[in-house]
Amino acid sequence: MLRDLIEKNRSYRRFREDVPVGPEVLRDLVGLARLSASAGNLQPLKYILSWEPKKNRLIFPHLAWAAYLKNWPGPGEGERPSAYIIILGDTAVSKTFGCDHGIAAQSILLGAVERGLGGCMIASIQRNQLKEALKIPARFEILLAIALGIPVEEVVIEDAGEGGGIEYFRDKNGVHHVPKRRLEEIILPL
Repeated sequence: MLRDLIEKNRSYRRFREDVPVGPEVLRDLVGLARLSASAGNLQPLKYILSWEPKKNRLIFPHLAWAAYLKNWPGPGEGERPSAYIIILGDTAVSKTFGCDHGIAAQSILLGAVERGLGGCMIASIQRNQLKEALKIPARFEILLAIALGIPVEEVVIEDAGEGGGIEYFRDKNGVHHVPKRRLEEIILPL
């Protein structure tokens, strides 16, 4: 059911780096994005697939992992993603990309969950450095990176407290807690 996929689709940041995610799976996931909505049906998005450790090592240092976890620099060796999909905007097709990359990323991540994978949508990217590392031509704009793999962490959703605190955190057991605002707080009675 769609609700089950959405509930399982959390931002996982630690993975089984030793379990590969092959190019066929990545192509299938991008295939889902290809079928997703695109403003004006322009389809300006392009994708870079990475599943080889050498290329993954080029990508990893240019990503920021968790703004609220101030003392955590990101996953350590052995817990890094085994694959990435980098979403690019092709400025030869369009100068603006609206929310196309968000729609595409959600489609990719829901497809990943359906296959027993987990992922994390990352927008905090050292774009110029990553562009140089991957030799991305100037006409392409880096929009998002999606980290993928078999998750090794537990992520739980819970209602935000009375004060409305929404900062995610890890407890002493390493469980990642993600507070969500209550439905009554986000639907306006207008």
